[in-house]
Amino acid sequence: MTTSYRLIASPDTWIEGDALRQLEQTAALPGMRVAVGLPDLHPGKGYPIGAAFLSERIYPALVGNDIGCGMALWQTDLSRRKFKPERAAERLQGLEAPWEGELDDWRAEFDLEPTAFDASLGTIGGGNHFAELQSVETVMDPATLAALGIETDHLLLLVHSGSRGLGESILRGIVDRHGHQGLDPTSPEATDYLCQHDRALRWAEANRGLIAQRLFEALNVTGERRLDVWHNLVRPVDWHGERLWLHRKGAAPADRGSVVIPGSRGSLSYLVQPLGDSAHSLHSLAHGAGRKWKRGEARGRLSSRQRPEDLVTTALGGRVICEDKELLYDEAPENYKGIERVVADLVEAGLMTIIATLRPRLTYKVRRPAQRQPGFRKPQRGRS
Repeated sequence: MTTSYRLIASPDTWIEGDALRQLEQTAALPGMRVAVGLPDLHPGKGYPIGAAFLSERIYPALVGNDIGCGMALWQTDLSRRKFKPERAAERLQGLEAPWEGELDDWRAEFDLEPTAFDASLGTIGGGNHFAELQSVETVMDPATLAALGIETDHLLLLVHSGSRGLGESILRGIVDRHGHQGLDPTSPEATDYLCQHDRALRWAEANRGLIAQRLFEALNVTGERRLDVWHNLVRPVDWHGERLWLHRKGAAPADRGSVVIPGSRGSLSYLVQPLGDSAHSLHSLAHGAGRKWKRGEARGRLSSRQRPEDLVTTALGGRVICEDKELLYDEAPENYKGIERVVADLVEAGLMTIIATLRPRLTYKVRRPAQRQPGFRKPQRGRS
């Protein structure tokens, strides 16, 4: 059976050659039917990120180690007019430490049994994960925005995180036993993996919810969740009468209602509404801007012209809390493609419309890195 692969991106969108090669190689895996690269496509560890795959078999390595990584959006009662980023930043302390609340009740809400990783429940993690307070910038579809229950005079909270060490342990266990080969969906091994995978999805959702709860408590505000989606998962689909397996590796769903496609911390995010029949994209959308530079390259490229203290304020006037110097450079806006082009590609492909744009006001990454690098100076008060 012939496997097809395709890229949903305009000629103006820069896609790294390694990402295209990974997409082609993944399309050639046994049992693979379709591989789709989205405009945020970029190279990963063996498999591309920003892609969706349809297969006869289950490939845990395609889902990756951060099972259930995704984004959730809350409407808060925090007034955009009265919001003071520097004051809020002072109150956001200690979010890397284990939560001191009652985990049993929280786990019960998400049908979770205790795991060895629950000390991380309610923590953001590293990499490109964040919690960000945003304001509505421009509204393109007032009716849909109102139907979502989003108010333009109050701030939103966007949380990006996943299953932390739990997802990594699940992938490591399956790869140690079976390598990267696909699993027969009817096998006991596949059944066991899917059970663990689904638990990690719930854990990741619970994690995003607890991160939000901790921020609300610190800022003495309340919030109501408006959406929550996963970017890394595998699930069964009925494809023209045949049961196949849809894998998303850094891709937002186009079949679960509205989603947020964030840019970097220095650009707008987009609240979008998927459109019509998205089978061409495997019912998937880009999950962000997509990386332009590999991790570890940014400091060498940027440090001669930007000091760490320069990076805690963005071009849009947002404030960044990140006390890990390497991460501060690794997640600088220059590391990412232009979100405007990524979003335009998806609109031009007929996959979605834009509801509103969102402006980052305060981005929380990390305080107190495990080992503070020499020469790092804490951000000064008043730089907002």
